[in-house]
Amino acid sequence: MFKFIASAMFAMALAIPAFAQDLTVSTVTRAPFSMEENSSDTGFSIELWRAVAKDLGRDFQLIRHETFGEMLEAVKSGSSDVAIANISITSQRELEMDFTHPIFASGLRTMIPRQSASNFSILWSLASWDLFFAIMLAFGLLLLGGMLMWLFERDKQEYFDRPASKAVFPAFWWALNLVVNGGFEERMPRSFMGRIFGVLLVISSLFIVSIFVARITAAMTVSAIESSVGSVNDLYGKRVGTVTNSTAQLFLDSRDIRSQEFTGFQALVKAFEEEEVDAVVFDSPILAYYVNTDGAKIAELAGPIFQQENYGVALPTDSPLNEPINQSLLKLRENGTYATLYRKWFGESP
Repeated sequence: MFKFIASAMFAMALAIPAFAQDLTVSTVTRAPFSMEENSSDTGFSIELWRAVAKDLGRDFQLIRHETFGEMLEAVKSGSSDVAIANISITSQRELEMDFTHPIFASGLRTMIPRQSASNFSILWSLASWDLFFAIMLAFGLLLLGGMLMWLFERDKQEYFDRPASKAVFPAFWWALNLVVNGGFEERMPRSFMGRIFGVLLVISSLFIVSIFVARITAAMTVSAIESSVGSVNDLYGKRVGTVTNSTAQLFLDSRDIRSQEFTGFQALVKAFEEEEVDAVVFDSPILAYYVNTDGAKIAELAGPIFQQENYGVALPTDSPLNEPINQSLLKLRENGTYATLYRKWFGESP
């Protein structure tokens, strides 16, 4: 009898922690859902969880992990009772853990350098060695043409009547004006050879100008095409960055879009700021927050949201907390608490 009572008391002791002890809640830094400000934890998801915990009458201990994977692993192993941040509900994750009702409707989106930065890249593309060589060649041809005209006209008109050392710039200026403006009427060649050569210069200038215009236009067009991202299909052939084991990485892999993977969002942002990637594919609200805060001068969002997904609270499989949390989330939506938090962090109603 004593053994039976002792066994029953031991079983009750094992059951108590699930509902009496403080909950262990895992999270990871993902502004504006979970972050640290002034040494305190805040963010939409954190404040929403505080409201849930208050409604449930439960105390909790928050553990901030370094990576998203570590946070999910804590839930799968059962070392954490709850995980909350921007956790997408996927079929693969449902095999390893449970989720509450959705707490946020999200999706993937693309972030690219701001247009001003793209304009700079276009200008930078014009500063290529082949264009520089072409400009130097044009200068040389104009100088050669001007000096040949000086040779033909130096004793025929006052403008060219000067020593060779002093005729270099006037001759070059004459040839440049001939190409651009058709020459000066009062300085029209007077010698037979000068007139023949002048006609040749005018005709050849049409080809020279056409080549330069075509080269500059091609450089600007190629750069604009390379820098423009309007849809997912525009990501092929570009240096795309995302976070390892994220839903964004799974999506890119499913579309056979090669990507550089980073262990966390901060590492991804650093690579973007250092121009190691041309575009970033990740959760839309995370990118939107960055674009409107730290990345306001260097980044912008491109194209619409794609791959719609929902965030939820992650729990160990068969957690007894699932239903109480769901009921609390419904209550917070009905009494307006959820809408108030949503407007606070995103500036609009859900």
